[in-house]
Amino acid sequence: MYKVGFDNNKYIKTQSEQIKKRMDHFGGKLYMEFGGKLFDDNHASRVLPGFEPDSKLKMLLQLKEEAEIVIAVSAVAIEQKKRRGDLNITYDKEVLRLIDLFRNVGLYVGSVVITQYNHQESSDRFISKLESLGISVYRHYKIEGYPSNVEKIVSETGFGKNEYVETSRRLVVVTAPGPGSGKMATCLSQLYHEHLRGIDAGYAKFETFPIWNLALSHPVNLAYEAATADLNDVNMIDPFHFDAYGEITVNYNRDIEVFPVLNAIFQRIYGESPYKSPTDMGVNMAGNCIFDDAAVSCAAKQEIIRRYCTALCEQRKGQDTSKEIDKIELLMNKVGVSKENRAVISLAKKTAEETGAPAAAIELKDGTLLTGKTKNLLGATASLIINALKALSGIGDELLLLPSSLIEPVQELKVNYLGSVNPRLHVDEVLVALSVSAATDKNAAKALEALPLLKDCQAHCTVILSEKDSTIFRKLGIDLTTEPDYEKDNLYHI
Repeated sequence: MYKVGFDNNKYIKTQSEQIKKRMDHFGGKLYMEFGGKLFDDNHASRVLPGFEPDSKLKMLLQLKEEAEIVIAVSAVAIEQKKRRGDLNITYDKEVLRLIDLFRNVGLYVGSVVITQYNHQESSDRFISKLESLGISVYRHYKIEGYPSNVEKIVSETGFGKNEYVETSRRLVVVTAPGPGSGKMATCLSQLYHEHLRGIDAGYAKFETFPIWNLALSHPVNLAYEAATADLNDVNMIDPFHFDAYGEITVNYNRDIEVFPVLNAIFQRIYGESPYKSPTDMGVNMAGNCIFDDAAVSCAAKQEIIRRYCTALCEQRKGQDTSKEIDKIELLMNKVGVSKENRAVISLAKKTAEETGAPAAAIELKDGTLLTGKTKNLLGATASLIINALKALSGIGDELLLLPSSLIEPVQELKVNYLGSVNPRLHVDEVLVALSVSAATDKNAAKALEALPLLKDCQAHCTVILSEKDSTIFRKLGIDLTTEPDYEKDNLYHI
């Protein structure tokens, strides 16, 4: 059952206030590293039920007259064609999407920084594309010995080799298409270059996870480790904070490793560092906005299971995710869950065994469990969506929302004219048929009106879905998992 456990309005208010305080503290220019996603932060909305995916954006819009966006993207990620998992688009395309989104809401995008640049052909092509679109691009290079060799890093052959990013506003928000993009290094490099130019500048970090004032073993923090299993991020007690204040706080390995570098840079700029720990650098107020710990803990455990299912499916698709799988299994053991603790998994598998065909299950937000079976006219997920809409709109199960007289012409179009070998309707085709029927059928119209109620529902299918069906589930806001199996034993799958 879906339960809200996070106060989103309080979060937007307190987070904005905290950032303004940090800007006033430094007085000059503030470089703020934005971890996670400014748009579509679906991980945060899943583990903190009540958190809206665009919460960070709404908070930033309150500061938009003073803010400038710089997007960092790793040349290595571009070369490897790394993808944003929830949208399944490469990081270079995500950069373009982010620029459009920022501009459309009135935020100023100043430039793009290519980090870990080493004259890679793929990066050079991307740089040319950005420059042809009128976007300023800067190159930051990999520094030997980073982050341990402070003398090398804070020198002409370290940060000094990077191109200076021209900025014009008081608050410079450094964001990225995903983790491991070099946001912090971009900020630190800029502090070095601003100092050379006699400009006062400070640094702060806005990273939602791990949440510093939750326990190291809290399911929300462990869910972050599951989400970054491919980066091998590890949550740790912040030793610098404990030494300075005697307080136990949580941070993660990369921030703890790089803290001496930040300290060295501040010491050269100010003579002393304004921060005594990585935790001090942060401005994250998320932990203060949790009002139902049981609700967020339950949601976080479900997220760990979801990440496990995703890693298994990626392995089935040919990706080497064995280390991720092993790590997430350990995390599942830590929080005491298995795949069977996701109710829709057991139900979908049981239905598939009973029918001898792919099946799906969904848990509505009130805890109601429903199934979808493979039929002559509809696939399992299409049946599932119809059954869910009927339940949400109070339409009796015996009523046919889509009669065969409406479905069969669509099947004929698919098979006889479009060359499809599968006559069953997919989810998108069912929704189109339902919208057509809604013009003359009040029940179909009523069912369509219930579509927003599918947001935050949990679903599972016993086979890997096509990208088309997966995209529809994502757009509907349904948290979907699947078994790591294909419906057919083909070598090629769409």
